[in-house]
Order: sequence, then C-alpha cells, then structure tokens
Amino acid sequence: MSYPGYPPAGGYPPAAPGSSPWGGAAYPPSNPPPIGLENVAGYASQFNPNYMAGMASNLAATFGGTNVPQGTYPSTPGGYPPVPPGGFGQPPSGQQPSFGGYPPPAGNPPSGMPAYPAYPGGAAPGQPTPPPGQQPMSYPGQPPATYPGQQPMPNYPAGPAVNPSMPSYPGTPGPTVSPVRHGNRGTITDAPGFDPLKDAEVLRKAMKGFGTDEQAIIDCLGSRSNKQRQQIILSFKTAYGKDLIKDLKSELSGNFERTILAMMKTPVMFDAYEIKEAIKGVGTDENCLIEILASRSNGHIQELNRVYKAEFKKTLEEAIKSDTSGHFQRLLISLSQGNRDESTSVDMSLVQKDVQELYAAGENRLGTDESKFNAILCARSRAHLRAVFSEYQRMCNRDIEKSICREMSGDLEKGMLAVVKCLKNTPAFFAERLQKAMKGAGTKDRTLIRIMVSRSEVDLLDIRAEYKRMYGRSLYTDITGDTSGDYRKILLKLCGGND
Repeated sequence: MSYPGYPPAGGYPPAAPGSSPWGGAAYPPSNPPPIGLENVAGYASQFNPNYMAGMASNLAATFGGTNVPQGTYPSTPGGYPPVPPGGFGQPPSGQQPSFGGYPPPAGNPPSGMPAYPAYPGGAAPGQPTPPPGQQPMSYPGQPPATYPGQQPMPNYPAGPAVNPSMPSYPGTPGPTVSPVRHGNRGTITDAPGFDPLKDAEVLRKAMKGFGTDEQAIIDCLGSRSNKQRQQIILSFKTAYGKDLIKDLKSELSGNFERTILAMMKTPVMFDAYEIKEAIKGVGTDENCLIEILASRSNGHIQELNRVYKAEFKKTLEEAIKSDTSGHFQRLLISLSQGNRDESTSVDMSLVQKDVQELYAAGENRLGTDESKFNAILCARSRAHLRAVFSEYQRMCNRDIEKSICREMSGDLEKGMLAVVKCLKNTPAFFAERLQKAMKGAGTKDRTLIRIMVSRSEVDLLDIRAEYKRMYGRSLYTDITGDTSGDYRKILLKLCGGND
C-alpha cells in the first residue's frame, strides 16, 4: 500500500524550507500545510476497504473479536470474500474454532465436530468450575486449531514427566507398587475428653482388693494413645504414690501381661527392649532385629540408639556386633545408623545406574557382590528405590526379590528381602509377618504382640486391608481363632474391628 507524497522525493526526513537543511529563520514556515484532521478526507479514498476487511477478519479469527455487521465494508468484485454467515471471526468450515484462550460460549462443538472430552476430574487445577453446559478449556489429546494459511503442527511424542516417582518406559511393566501413604492410619488415636486422673482411678479400682477386673483395664488402656498412657502412669503415681507398671505386673500374667506392659512403654523404649531380648541368651531372634531396623524411620532409629545406650550402657551397634557376623552384621549396622536419604525426588539417570550396578553385582557375575546391594538398599531414598525395583523388573525381566533369593541365603537373604518388602509396601510386609506368626501349630506370640502394639498407631488399618487382600480373611478372624482369654480381647481391641 502506498500513500500520496510518501516517501518524499528528496528522502526522509524532508529538508525544511529555509537556508539550513535542519531549520533556520524561515522554519517553521508561516503557513504550514495542513497535516491534521483536515487531511483525512483526502486520504480516505486511498484506503482499500477490502484489505481492511480482511485484516479485521484475520484479527477476529485469531483473537475472537466481535462480529462485524454486514455491510460495514463494501465488497468489490475480485476482492476479499464477502462476510461469512455469523460475522467475521468464524473459521472456515470444518475447522475447530479458537476462542483466544477462553472457553467457548456454549458446551457443544460446531456441527460436524466431535464432542469435547471432559477435563479429567472436573475443572483444571486452580481454575473455577465452569457453569453448567460449558466445557472447561483444556481438551486432552485435541490438536490445536490452525489459522488460515498456517501449516499444521507435527505430532511429536509426549516428553517425559518431571521427576517421576516411578519410571515409565516401553517394555514389560514392572510390579504394581502401592502408593506411599502419609498421616495416621492407626487403629488407636488420642481419646477425646481424656482425663488421666480419672483413668488412674479406674485402674486403681480394677486392681484393688481381691481379684482383678481385667475388662476394665482392657477398656481403659486399649482406648488410649501411647502418649495418654504415659500421662496415666504419672497421674497414678501422683495420686496414689505407687508405680502403675509394678502394680500391673503383680496383677496380670502370661501373654496378656506382656501385651499390656508393651503398650505402657514408649514406642522407642519398647523397640530397645525387644532388641535387647532378641540378642540375649544363646540364640538370636534375627527376624526381630530385621523387622525393627528395616521398618522404622530415621528419626525413630536415631532415638533408639540414644535410648538403648542410656538403658543398657552399651551402644546398639556394639550389641549387634556381639551377636551377628558377616554381611548380615554389616546390613544391620548400616540400617542402625538411621541415615537413609529421605528426599522424594527421583533422578532417573541415577536409577538406571543403580539398576545396572545391582545386575552386575548379582545376576551378571559368578558369585555376588553383597556390599553393592548393601550400599544401594540401605542408603537410597524410598522413592528412589521404588523406581529402581520397577526399572530392574523392566530391564532384567526379573523381580528384585527373586534375584536376592537366587543370589543370597540365610539371614542375609531374609534381611535384604525385608528391606525390599518394607520399601515396596510396608503394610504388606507386616501382614505377611502376622500371618506367619499365627500359621501352623504354635503361635509366635512375641512377634504377634510386637506388631500389633508397635503398628497400632501407625498403619494397622492398612495392614488389616493388606491381610484381607493377601489371605482372603480378616486379621480379626485369625486372631480370634489363634488366641484366647484376655490376651485375645486386648489384641482384638488393638485390631480395632473386623473387615
């Protein structure tokens, strides 16, 4: 397009009249030419209305502008096409309309177009819920609309997720791993309206005189959290000048007594005494050591080290060294440091490196490099190792647990498997431990008591669900069939209900 008089014949900017090219005595001229609104009429006839109509249509199609009324721009033969039905801003037939980043004004697409798929789960995060009949803006899987004359974008494959919690690669899928749950999933919680002095009085009456009211003790202590039980101990001594623990020991007996006394210890103190019990005497309860050290948090294990030293005048590490040996001893000492990485991010390059190193240390060599398994399984974060287990399954076409069973034996095999199972699915690990404790002729009561007491305020609800899923019957049912008397009653109280 050109305008009359532009550009000036003498170049730009034009020389000003007068002796100096940049002005002089004669500049500005006394009678300058009109350059304001007076000249508009002279230029009006130079504009091409069809060109302006096309520009308006392009802008409207791009930004969703208002429709231009018919007849605003006269049509010229051979010029821009006439105004389409519905006004400017409508795309050509068969093309998905664009609404400039806003939702379309109605819930239905133009005729001939497929229905818009709903946004998963409703409105987009952070966006208000659209009114009835209106679709949200995001259409998964729908290609973006093209503009007149624009080449369509090629379909590139989707990029990888940022910091995935589990790897996603083509090939054999890895084993399904339950998501990590957070928060309290225990069956025992703080009792509302708690009054420690009143509870102390209830317990005093239950143990005073001839005979003991075991049901009152079960109802009281089985309904209080561990923190509340510690307050009851203090209130009992304050009110009656007696030690509640000694009174309970003198009045109760058997597995019922062991369960009640376990409930009265703090979780860390209980674990310290369980470990002490596991390594004293001739034999060692390796399963107890593995269970505690493989399943507890960093903070819990660090506090356990402090309490063990204060209570038994010997470090936990020294106790482990005195009763174990070899690679199993190294595994327990590594776990007893309470120094596992606790980050939640996953570096996929490091995941693949660890998978290759585990494969090279086990399946891909004669013999096994146990220290490599130890270093990776005891130091890496839970999120990282869950990704490693899934990637190991994909790359090696074998579950990490099967590889450990093939490459190791004895206590080391049990220890490594416990670490892997705890990292994959802690409730399922404890459900399996409970089932083994009750399976067969005898019951491993120490294991049963330890798990029921120690997990009652952590994840016993999830353990119950896993037990039912894995064995087809409820934990409540199996406890009922395998125990009796007040011992059964207190365990069922901790269990919290039938599934």
